[in-house]
Amino acid sequence: MYLESLKLINFRNYNQLTLKFHPKINVFVGDNAQGKTNILEAIYLTSTAKSFRTTKDRELIKFDKDQAYIKVEAKKRYTDTMVELKLEEGKKKQIKLNRITLSKNSEILNNVYVVVFSPEDLKLIKEGPSERRKFIDHEISQMKPSYFHHLNEYQKVLIQRNHLIKKIVHNKKYMDTLDIWDEKLIELGTKLMMERSKFVTRMSPLSRLIHRKITENKENIEVKYMSSIELKNTFEETIESFRKALKGSLDVDLQRGTTTFGPHRDDLGVFVNGIDIRSFGSQGQQRTSALSLKLAEIELIKGETGEYPILLLDDVMSELDVNRQKFLIKALRDVQIFITTTEINHLNELRVNKEYIFHVDHATVHNEFI
Repeated sequence: MYLESLKLINFRNYNQLTLKFHPKINVFVGDNAQGKTNILEAIYLTSTAKSFRTTKDRELIKFDKDQAYIKVEAKKRYTDTMVELKLEEGKKKQIKLNRITLSKNSEILNNVYVVVFSPEDLKLIKEGPSERRKFIDHEISQMKPSYFHHLNEYQKVLIQRNHLIKKIVHNKKYMDTLDIWDEKLIELGTKLMMERSKFVTRMSPLSRLIHRKITENKENIEVKYMSSIELKNTFEETIESFRKALKGSLDVDLQRGTTTFGPHRDDLGVFVNGIDIRSFGSQGQQRTSALSLKLAEIELIKGETGEYPILLLDDVMSELDVNRQKFLIKALRDVQIFITTTEINHLNELRVNKEYIFHVDHATVHNEFI
């Protein structure tokens, strides 16, 4: 799939902006803090209804306005798609898909597929487990909205269970209701862990192949889902495994006031030539591994949905050497790419159509096409 156009009204630092895009490579050039990333952020919002930069919708609305509007028109293999978002201060987002108002924000998922890659994502490997869980959860949610629902429900139940075990410390009578929350946590958590395990199992050989190409067969990457629960062959067996772990950790949970086992404790193990690079890898190995995971993610979305996602490269090209830049563009010849950069010279070898090099200066966008 690819985006044909974008329209913004009162979004971030833009009063009004309308752009038409090339199906392959689109580049936004300008100094920092001019509005380049804001354009990518708006595109991302039409995929997930969430920003990759903030959790506060008010920050998305131009500071002197009380509402903002985003619209994208996209072409998919068998159909056209239009997504519209209206953001209004103090109110829930209004989202329309092909002019039909959605009742839930999650209904926007599985329509416009987007992968974002920024300098922060280059730190995916060396940051804490929460960042890698977030990576897995976001990608599965794009492909399976039901996973997003289960994840939200699990987080609510987890909060309730943690609140309850703190109360039990002071009053044992609350122990009678613990089993109810445990069973809800076990069912939802098992669904999440089984889906995560399937996702990582599919991603591992893809990332291995990509990593070998990037490193010219010098390195071999292995990705593993590191679950706090022993995963079994069947859903029912894993349910029992989770139940046993919760029962066995009750004393520790009561002492710590938190839940010791569950998908909220899981991690993604990344090994290069048998070494855990989360702790022992060089910065170059960690960056190459992050790139391999992102490219594998793109192939997974294609395999699951039949559509290549749109790739947003936010100021990441300058972080990669020329060879990795060339590999990235070559590997993504079937993907629409949006690139932000402060300097165009290092992209000269990519042979970008000059009509789709957009110059951004104080929320004003110029190019030969407009």
